[in-house]
Parts: sequence; C-alpha cells; structure tokens
Amino acid sequence: MSSHTFVLNGEKVTVDVEPGVRILWVLRDVLGVTGPKYGCGINVCKACTSHINGKAFNPCSVPVSELSADDEITTIEGLADTVDTDLHPMQDAWIEHDVAQCGYCQPGQIMAAVALVNKVKAEGRAIAESDLDGIRNLCRCGTYPRIRQAIRTGEQHM
Repeated sequence: MSSHTFVLNGEKVTVDVEPGVRILWVLRDVLGVTGPKYGCGINVCKACTSHINGKAFNPCSVPVSELSADDEITTIEGLADTVDTDLHPMQDAWIEHDVAQCGYCQPGQIMAAVALVNKVKAEGRAIAESDLDGIRNLCRCGTYPRIRQAIRTGEQHM
C-alpha cells in the first residue's frame, strides 16, 4: 500500500491504497463518495463522470497513482460548492426539465454537461448541436431530449 493525496470537493484527502486502484473505487469504497456510479468500469458508459482540475474525466479508468497532491477532483456532491449555492444551475435545470427517471446516470450526465458548458464558454461561444452530440454518457431510460433541453437551460444560468 502507498499513500496518495489529492483534493476532493475542496478538501485535501490522503488514502492508503495500492497504486493501481482506480479512482472510482477510492471515491466509493474508501472515501464513501457514491455520486459517481459504477456502470461499466471501462470508460464507456460514463456513469462515473466527475471533474479533475475542471475537466470531465471518468474515474473508473484512471489509477489513483496518476493523481498528484494538487489535482482537484469534483464529484456531483461538490458541484454546488463550485458556485456557492444549494444547487448548481445545471442541477436546477435538470429538475426544471424533469430529466431523471431511474436517475442512475444523472450525476455523470450533469458533470459532463457542466464541463461542456464551461469549455464552450471559455471558447467564447454557445453550445452547438454538435457539442451536444459529443456527449457520450449513456442513459438506459432514454431521456436524451430532456437532457439536451436541460443543458441548454443550464447554460443560460451558468
């Protein structure tokens, strides 16, 4: 076992695990953060989507040894703290458009949406249909039309 330190939802944490353990298992099994969901474990379904240093990533595919002490991971549990409100504007948009059915994929969907909006805003543009087409998070319930509407609403308030 070895120690690995990083920032999780604004707090510095240190865990003692083998270097090859995937970050998803560190989050869920060691730190008790259950927002990122286990779906496939091979970076396909994207139910675990979180942010690392402000960009979307899938912790199921990244070993904890790749983290440095300065890396900042944000999960759905810490998303509202990034804007200092009870809910992040994208979470509000999800509620407004009644997106969730089973809800399993929704934390990953929201995290991917926030990363996309932040990316296009940094580029000085609005979200295009092709941007929305690029989101590859799977939703078994098929709420894709409502997801797209929510992303557009969330974009207006971010």
